[in-house]
Amino acid sequence: MAKIAVLERKCTGCGACAGACPFGAIDMKEGKPDLNAACKVCGICVKTCPEKAIIKLETKVDSVDKSKWRDILVFAEVSGGRLHPVSLELIGKARQLAAPIGFQVKAVLVGENAGSFAEELRHYGVSQIAVYDDPALSFFRADAYAACVEDYIKFAHPSVVLVGATSLGRSLAPRLATRFHTGLTADCTKLELRENTDLVQIRPAFGGNIMAQIITTNTRPQFATVRYKVMDAPVRQAEAAGDILNRPLPKAVLASKVTCVSVQPVPPKQSISDAEILVVGGRGLQKEADLEMVKELARLLGGDWAVSRPLVEKGWASNDRQIGLSGRTVRPRLIITCGVSGAIQFAACMNGSDHIVSINLDPDAPIFQVAHVAIVGDLYQVLPRLISQLKEERA
Repeated sequence: MAKIAVLERKCTGCGACAGACPFGAIDMKEGKPDLNAACKVCGICVKTCPEKAIIKLETKVDSVDKSKWRDILVFAEVSGGRLHPVSLELIGKARQLAAPIGFQVKAVLVGENAGSFAEELRHYGVSQIAVYDDPALSFFRADAYAACVEDYIKFAHPSVVLVGATSLGRSLAPRLATRFHTGLTADCTKLELRENTDLVQIRPAFGGNIMAQIITTNTRPQFATVRYKVMDAPVRQAEAAGDILNRPLPKAVLASKVTCVSVQPVPPKQSISDAEILVVGGRGLQKEADLEMVKELARLLGGDWAVSRPLVEKGWASNDRQIGLSGRTVRPRLIITCGVSGAIQFAACMNGSDHIVSINLDPDAPIFQVAHVAIVGDLYQVLPRLISQLKEERA
């Protein structure tokens, strides 16, 4: 691990380092440079200092014994009285990662009546299912749930822990990573496991302009959250396998000061993530009224409609209709994009669709790199013809 140090005996207080820092990480205090939390240890200040008063120090970090941490643990989320589908997707990915290096896949269930879902998980290739089932876990409390999962991690020592990037998962995973003083990568779109058990966590970064590969080399376990509809769920096996391990409730759960005052269920709402057919409008639409063409085509196909981020920013649609890193991840059987450029923020959240049809005037549009059928043309000519033909076939 590297850090920047200032040799005050050499520093003249010229301020060249502060002016050169691209992150604004150097404040001049009493004529001397003072590094703040924005420092990225890039080393530009080291090269800029005319007096060589700033140096970059490399410190040795104690590495964990990776041989003591084995297998992959999936947090199987139960919410609304059902097992969240992202849990099965994570189990499917965990099995792919575990097989080449001889790891097993384990799962942990937390909640009142959570044990009722353990038997179902035995049909998906999980070697052990830890269950924390108690009325004290009848509603989600971040501290109580974290205490349960922490307890099992200390018992099983998994090398990797996968959590769904749901509202619950995004609250739980950071707390667990903090308790184990280790790393967490959020909203991963791809995962790879090296022979040395280092998990390569791949996700868009810098506004989606690059795909970052993040590795936790010196600590265990390795935490990652993954969005719904990004991975493939395994096929349910006819025969059940794997052990169910009922774990006692940690004392920290009973000590929690969080109480439930009332519960008000949220009315069920249709999500574009669950749609089998999607028609998507993008920046190529000239006015809000033109979005009706997208909606009409979706209705004729028996599907739903969505938009890319520019249309949300214009106020033409709400965020729950948006596909992208700041919206939803989708994986329909058919998706038709209309005037969508296909920036990586968008493509990364829909490129797992079975059939992708894209309409765009620009033959070099990035969306055509992931499309199965590319239509280079004006959407104002293509969409009306598609709609007309569908109406004729229905008639």
